[in-house]
Amino acid sequence: MKNLILILFTGVILGCHFDQGENNEPDVLVYGATPSGIMAAITVKKAGHSVIIVEPSRWVGGILGSGLKPTDDLPNFEAIGGSTRELILQLGVRSEDSSLTYEKVRKLNREISPKHVREDFLKLLEEHNVPVIYDHRISRTIKSKNEIKEVLFDLAPYDENGCPVEEAEKYDNINIKAKIYIDASYDGELMARSGVSNRIGRESTMDYGESLAGVRPYDNITPISPFIIPDNPHSGLLPLVENDHGKQQGAGDQYTQAYNFRFYVTTDPERRIEITVPEDYNPLDFELVGRYVDYLKETFKDKEELNKRLGWIFPGWRNSGEYNYHRGSLITTVPLGINHIYSGGDYATKARIWKAYQNYFRGLYFFMSSDLRVPEDFREKTKSMGLDGFHHPETNGWPHQLYIRVSRRLMGLYTITEHDVYNKTHVEDPIGLAQYGIDTYPARRTWFERNDSIFVAIEGNMFVGGAKGPTNTPYPIPYRAIIPQKYECPNLLVPVLFSSTHLGYASARMEPTFMIVGESAGIAAIHALEEKVPVQDIDMERYLNKLKEMGQVLYWNR
Repeated sequence: MKNLILILFTGVILGCHFDQGENNEPDVLVYGATPSGIMAAITVKKAGHSVIIVEPSRWVGGILGSGLKPTDDLPNFEAIGGSTRELILQLGVRSEDSSLTYEKVRKLNREISPKHVREDFLKLLEEHNVPVIYDHRISRTIKSKNEIKEVLFDLAPYDENGCPVEEAEKYDNINIKAKIYIDASYDGELMARSGVSNRIGRESTMDYGESLAGVRPYDNITPISPFIIPDNPHSGLLPLVENDHGKQQGAGDQYTQAYNFRFYVTTDPERRIEITVPEDYNPLDFELVGRYVDYLKETFKDKEELNKRLGWIFPGWRNSGEYNYHRGSLITTVPLGINHIYSGGDYATKARIWKAYQNYFRGLYFFMSSDLRVPEDFREKTKSMGLDGFHHPETNGWPHQLYIRVSRRLMGLYTITEHDVYNKTHVEDPIGLAQYGIDTYPARRTWFERNDSIFVAIEGNMFVGGAKGPTNTPYPIPYRAIIPQKYECPNLLVPVLFSSTHLGYASARMEPTFMIVGESAGIAAIHALEEKVPVQDIDMERYLNKLKEMGQVLYWNR
């Protein structure tokens, strides 16, 4: 077993097979080496139980290991409990200051590299002797009645640019039999392939009485033509815009908010990796961008303001050193309207969409650095940029994790809604606190006609309450939100894609919350193992007392 762990930590396992026995029969299987999954696995291991993490990629740390800073979405440090409280101030920090505080770390944010975050997570896993199997994605589950007995995984290494692949190299390459399973992934494939009910998309205002649910008003309304031949609807729509589905404001639909990369660019020749033009690049794919550039030139005559607006298209919004989606721009660094297809898609579909994000980024970069409609000085500035190879040296500067803000969501025993975010509910089984605004990036880009004029707009953009949330008060995540119905599965916990509406998840979906919930899920797994009961039947009083003993903050009484 010791040799196996050394192999797991020094490289990618290719074509490995396990002997029947403890190697492939841990007490707990965690799917996904996300921050939440790592917290869950370490918690189980510290309690003396065996655990294995299976990670689809070659890297640990999820989006925190890929660009998002650990404290970026943490507006209230006092609401953070358990092991997360100390760890979140250490991840990626390379400071000689031995008395780091939340305020000090926030000031150091731009110095934190995802490369160092990954290193710190790996060190933590090695310290606790937690094995990680890389490059394997779930193929299928084997259940007896409603209980997961065994999970099989395909060998499917990510490509050289950090993208998942359409086809596996070897199907059903390994099998693992555990007593308790934890799906800590961003995709929810273990949950879905276990036959557990889940949801995709946006609920209507009627479903849960949420005032902000469903289709939202248009945003970034811009008077440009979306048609191939301007002002001629019969010529067809340009790429990057779609016909409106015709649903009224507040209606539910299948859409969900935008994904994106949290990426680094540089002009430093020692670190710069060229962003190459896609082989199938077609200028027509970016004609809408050109028309938007013309609109900006006509609207903003001040050169400084114009360049700022052009920068919102590419490279976007500089967050904490890395770049993010700029929600103030009609067009920015990612396509829209495809995320819901990713959420429910098979592996080939997911791989194609992930690659589409990269190719769109590459094409947009080429357009903004070469199209003559873009001012020359801005073209030259863009042309000088490249991906920063320091942060992602193994993937040609590309982040290895797409920021999947939401995918499938569990339909569990409790559904977190807008009412929880507004502190209008009472929860008797809290496992940690969440606090953030209702934060949704645009879902789609469409066009409409008004007063004989044509406009292009985005829809779904919302940031209610800012980072501190609409009430500036934390709210609890219930244990019931991370467990499925017992008749569907009695030995599965879901600490990332927990049961919530589109709006509830839009607030609760932050990595510090996932870490807290991951640790609490690990403790729940321990209780289920030791009490020999389904995860739905653990002794709740004993469990909550253990969470308090571990330092989790369960209620906000300040």
